[in-house]
Amino acid sequence: QVQVVESGGGLAHPGGSLRLSCAASGSIFRINASVWYRQAPGKGRDFVALISSSGTTNYADSVKGRFTISRDNAKNTLYLQMNSLKPEDTAVYYCNINYLSIALVNVEVWGQGNLVTVSP
Repeated sequence: QVQVVESGGGLAHPGGSLRLSCAASGSIFRINASVWYRQAPGKGRDFVALISSSGTTNYADSVKGRFTISRDNAKNTLYLQMNSLKPEDTAVYYCNINYLSIALVNVEVWGQGNLVTVSP
């Protein structure tokens, strides 16, 4: 069983920064792709950023140049550094981790969600 715990959300002013973390623990052989999504109030869940098993990254146009996704493989922890925050970045942010279990089965897990509010 793998547990995923998100942390680091909260309140930021426009132009400010926050860093989200997503720590996975349990029977993980290897983490494959890891993705951040977000869901603004009253809207659907949108893709934010992805990092592949090889470290290749991809970003939504709305966050490109402001957000950075990274991963510490030794700690099985995913990060999202968010700079130059805008009010429209306000959302609940979810991490999604696809991993290979020690039983060599591909599994996908979600974090519990972390609220980020950007307001003057």
